[in-house]
Amino acid sequence: QVQLSESGGGLVQAGDSLTLSCAASVGTLSTFAVGWFRQAPGTLREVVAAISSSGISTWYPDSLKGRFTISRDNGKNTVELKMNSLTSEDTAVYYCAAVRGGSYYYHASSYDYWGQGTQVTVSS
Repeated sequence: QVQLSESGGGLVQAGDSLTLSCAASVGTLSTFAVGWFRQAPGTLREVVAAISSSGISTWYPDSLKGRFTISRDNGKNTVELKMNSLTSEDTAVYYCAAVRGGSYYYHASSYDYWGQGTQVTVSS
């Protein structure tokens, strides 16, 4: 079991960068693949990045490649999401999620553990 909490959200200007952090307060993240998701009002939750338990493999949707970067530090029990060139379309609640095992998944239903989310608001 693992308990996750996100931090780093806030209000930023269009074009700014922001780094979100996902920390495990209970359990060890090193044996879990982790995904970052976001959900804007009235929309479905969508994956924005995923990383294998080792950190060797990462995945991004084509629309976010080059702008979002996921990384992890298993020694610190954290996974980060760095977001560059933010636009108002990036405004959403961002969640990290974990599933035991090495491989990451693209779908929210594949993840067993979720944080409470952190709000990111980008003003234009």
